[in-house]
Parts: sequence; structure tokens; C-alpha cells
Amino acid sequence: MGRRALPKIDPTLDLSGYLLTVEGLPAPWCVSELFGREAPLEIEVGSGKGLFLQNAALRCPDHNFLGVEVSFKYARFAAARLAKREVANALVVKGDGLRLFRELVPADSLTAVHVYFPDPWWKARHHKRRVLNGAFLEDVVRTLEPQGRLHFWTDVKQYFEATLELIAKQTPLVGPLEVPETSPEHDLDYRTHFERRTRLSEQRVYRAEFVKRSKTGDA
Repeated sequence: MGRRALPKIDPTLDLSGYLLTVEGLPAPWCVSELFGREAPLEIEVGSGKGLFLQNAALRCPDHNFLGVEVSFKYARFAAARLAKREVANALVVKGDGLRLFRELVPADSLTAVHVYFPDPWWKARHHKRRVLNGAFLEDVVRTLEPQGRLHFWTDVKQYFEATLELIAKQTPLVGPLEVPETSPEHDLDYRTHFERRTRLSEQRVYRAEFVKRSKTGDA
């Protein structure tokens, strides 16, 4: 499913506190500098229109949420969504999420990593461009704290199965754990806009969750 045209953004919104770049992030990494407080941090790679960031941050105000989006227009739209609702515990970073993990995010620092409906890059010669590749998964394992979780959803069965095989082969993550489908309570009660479109068209969503073992080896 391709992306649709975005609605216009209110030009009076101040996005300065919600939209950053990978280059503008603090180095060394400092969560309190980003959010003005220390709290469990969850990162979404590929935030799109920002529906997950908005809903997750509002439902879990005691966590911080950071979304990374490579497209400037989508990163800006997601930031505007947060700014419009004055969400205090979420922000958007424009740039390469894989670079952010590789260069900035320290070990054992994340409560969760979220990857929803990433581009499947259908052609075999393009599979190396997929977000969920071996190098990124190594960084996911490194940056998750013990008992931290990786959430992965897609509408592409082949991509789902290939990714689960890769995770099993190259990481010590426990899973896949089953993620039940829930009934939406309203029109935007979905994890992402892609999930909404997929389910409204009566197509299947493939969901999985993985857990990083504790240092004692327990799941």
C-alpha cells in the first residue's frame, strides 16, 4: 500500500520542540536533555503520520516516546500532530533510524523498539534495504534493556516469515510472542494508519513481539 497525500499543516503550530534531526540529537546521548526528564524510553522506527506516537504517548504518560522518520514531510506531519495536542512526552526525529541506533543509542537503554509496516522492498536485490536486517537487529538487542521488547507488524506475509526466521537465526530474543488483534473503539484506534487501512480493507495484519532475556538468562 502506497502513501497518500498529507493534509495541510496549521502554519501557526510551533514545531521546534517536537521536530529534531539525527544530527541535532545530543551526543553523548542524554534523554533528560531531549525530554526534560528521565523516564523509560521507547523508539519507533518509521513513524509515518505519527498515529502510534500520539496514541502511545497519551496512553502511557510515564514513558518517553521518540519516533524516527526518514521522510521530512512525514516527520513534520507527525511532529505537527504532537504539537497540536501538546503531547509532552513524545517527539519526532527526521533522519536515518538505523544510523541513530548505530551511532547514538547506548546499550541497555530502551524499554521497547517499535517497527510497524516497514517497506518490504519486494525485489530480492533490494532486500538489503529492509529496516529489519541483521545489523539493525544487533543494535536492537544491544540497546534494549533486559526484558525490553521488540514489536514488529506488517501486512506482508513473506516479509513477516523471513524476518521471524532472521530474528531466530541471528538474535537471542525470545519469541515470537502472539499479539492478539483487538477491536478499535473509534476510527483512529489503530496502531498506525497502515493498520487502519489494512484492516478496513479486510486484509490480514501479521504481528509479533520479542523479549530480550534478563542478564540471568530468564525470559
